[in-house]
Amino acid sequence: MTIFLCGFMGCGKSTVGARLAKEMNCPFVDMDSYIEEKAGMTIPEIFEKHGEPYFRDLETEAIRELAEREGVIACGGGAMLKKENADIARAHGIVLMLDVPFRMCYQRIANTDRPIVRRSTRQELYNLYRKRKGIYRRHSSHIVEAIYNPAINTEKVLKLIKWKQQESET
Repeated sequence: MTIFLCGFMGCGKSTVGARLAKEMNCPFVDMDSYIEEKAGMTIPEIFEKHGEPYFRDLETEAIRELAEREGVIACGGGAMLKKENADIARAHGIVLMLDVPFRMCYQRIANTDRPIVRRSTRQELYNLYRKRKGIYRRHSSHIVEAIYNPAINTEKVLKLIKWKQQESET
């Protein structure tokens, strides 16, 4: 089974994803790290040298490649905004949105080197969060309220996956 975690920047995709993969004894891939390794440069460098549309194309390519694998994939914050990406992911696995309030996400991302965060005000990020949240919801197979600590959030996701597996067996 392939599990794609999506949600806004700072919602815990990488943290929960790594813990979930460990619990499920399967591989974990952070999509942003995967793209950086393939491109031979950081995401800020990709944005600077090639622009955001190029990076978004790299995300689609990464989803196509990763959809063929078993494991847990922590998608970048913009990966599941594109319907094509969500369709590919859902055709090969489960897309789970980690739903976290903006204030929690903002606390986690405010002092990071993310290109979108560097060039945006708090209000602009909030507007982006509001715009993206509905798209994440539409493109996800399931939504998990992930407002707790990483251990509890991971357990909530694990329970959902086990329920989903039992449901498909009946």
